Amino acid sequence: MVRSRFSVIIPVYREEARIAALLAHVAGLPVPGGAEILVVDGDPQQRTLAAVPEGAALSLAAAKGRARQMNAGARASHGDVLLFLHADTRLPADAFTRATACLADPGIGGGAFSLRIEATEGAAGPGLRFIAWAANLRARLSRAPYGDQAIFLRRDVFMALGGFPDIPLMEDLELMTRLRRSGGRIRILDAYAATSARRWEREGLLRCTGRNVLLRTLYHLGVPARRLAEFYR
Repeated sequence: MVRSRFSVIIPVYREEARIAALLAHVAGLPVPGGAEILVVDGDPQQRTLAAVPEGAALSLAAAKGRARQMNAGARASHGDVLLFLHADTRLPADAFTRATACLADPGIGGGAFSLRIEATEGAAGPGLRFIAWAANLRARLSRAPYGDQAIFLRRDVFMALGGFPDIPLMEDLELMTRLRRSGGRIRILDAYAATSARRWEREGLLRCTGRNVLLRTLYHLGVPARRLAEFYR
């Protein structure tokens, strides 16, 4: 098998209406060294996998849970660099070129893109712009980006860290915190990954943001992720 430079791993759950457009987006980006795309469905009925166009990606089923799905995709992948992409996120046009340049520095273990939040209809309002600004500031200060920012790591670094921890929330924060504590440097790129505002629009700006801040605060205070998942539900 020819080894690709990148493996793009997309965890999904009931994203059948959006998956074809996402795969077309990724396939249309220039990729130095080539890329493979893996879609990992946590839905027992595998509705998203049924909507994957033939030949567009490697389709995998896994136990529900973003961490479990991304770990399953990583195990099945062959790329030197693993990029984890949420189903409601779009990469910048030069994402792979920028990630390649970032990892050319052997001291960098991984990275992510800056965050932009896009309203489903019309331009993002000041509330969404402020949330994105605050998220980018937090990521730059903590060097622990979230999955919405399309985290990427060298494969050997990811495996050495043991992959994502098997927890129902904060798996992305925990992985990047482990990387930082192990001495690996993390770079937040200036290019923007655009994530959909659908969560904020569905739940309400204040409610969604307040809940997320509370969950993150409780997690830093040591509340187990499984307890936080019960609160989230």
